[in-house]
This record gives sequence, C-alpha cells and structure tokens, in this order.
Amino acid sequence: MSEVSKVPAPRRLTGPGFGPPSGDRPEHLFILLHGLGASGADLIALAPLLAEALPKARFIAPDAPEPCDMAPMGRQWFSLGDHGAEAREAGVRRAAVDVSAFIDEGLAGLGLGPERLILAGFSQGAMTALYLGLRREVAPAAILCFSGALIAPEALGREIRCRPPVCIIHGADDALVPVASATVAQEALSGAGVPVVSHLLDGLGHGIDDAALALAAAFLARVAGA
Repeated sequence: MSEVSKVPAPRRLTGPGFGPPSGDRPEHLFILLHGLGASGADLIALAPLLAEALPKARFIAPDAPEPCDMAPMGRQWFSLGDHGAEAREAGVRRAAVDVSAFIDEGLAGLGLGPERLILAGFSQGAMTALYLGLRREVAPAAILCFSGALIAPEALGREIRCRPPVCIIHGADDALVPVASATVAQEALSGAGVPVVSHLLDGLGHGIDDAALALAAAFLARVAGA
C-alpha cells in the first residue's frame, strides 16, 4: 500500500485590496502575487490601472507567507536559497497550498464561482500564479504573468487540470529572470493545449512599464469580457 503524501495546512494570508471601482457587486476576484522581497502593497498599486479593463473586479494582493531570506525586508512565496529544480518545485507547491486556500475563501466571501478568478503575478509571484492556476479544478478566467517562469515544465503534462487563457509579458532586457524563461513557458503551455500569448518587450528589464500594462489591460478586456 503506497504512502499517501500529506498536504500541509495552508498558512493564512492577508493583504491590501482595491475596488470594485464601479461600486457594483464584484464580478471577478483578481489576485495579484508580488515578487521576491516585496509585499502586496507593491502590486496593489497596479489595481486602479488594471481596473480600467475590469471595473467590476475586486483586487487583492496578499503578502507572501515567509520573510524574505535574501533581503532585510519584504516577503517570499518560497526560498531561492537552494537553486536546485527539486527545491524550487517543492517551494512553489507549498506556496500553492497557501494561495489556493486564500482564493477559495475570497471567492466564497464574494459569492463568486471559481471560474470568476483572475490570477496575476510578477516574477516569483508569476511563477506561483502559473503553477497554481494550471492545477485548479476549475479554470480561472485568465492568468497574467509578468517577468515570470514556468516551474517544472516537465511535470505539466501529467499534472495540468485546466487550461485557462494565459498572457506572458517579459522584458527582453530582463537580467534577473532570463527572457528564455518566457519562451520555455510559451512552448510548454502551447504543447499542453493552453491558449497562450507572449509579449517580449524591447528596452524593458525586470519590471512592469506602461507598455506592459497596456498589453495586460487589452488581454484582460478580451478574455474576461469586461
């Protein structure tokens, strides 16, 4: 009899929120996951801009559960102290438990179904969003990845549970997360039958600029029916 792996209890997350700016009842829950050494306050600042495409969305940017072990401040979804692929996959898998519980609680609180979820993230947050979003029982409305990567692409074929539309936006001059990560992610997602678009922006490093936000807003307006 094989041993059943134990799923760890989710760690409780909190973070700032915004909207809906329309004042209406929320039609989507939009989760923004920040990067390594940052906090939810960094990404919630994008909410008013993204809300132009989704005026009836409730935006929440939770703080990651762990203090950053590579900086004197900020949070992390998982440690990057061990650069091995196995350690990174274990870390994002653990983070997915936390974020998934946070999402389910948020959807229930708003009276929304799981298909009304939108996931977005930057850098490590994008890695977490992409990993989690493709393993949800019900596909989110969309996944938006800024300067991220697909962790454990070789596992995707056997672990994928849904195929939401994905938008990858990556700076061509990114010195922290190589631009090749965007290409690897796009090819793996396409191979798994996931509808994906990818934008490589010249002159952009590891960050989000006006051009990236414009592409994100256009994608969201198209797939979420705003």
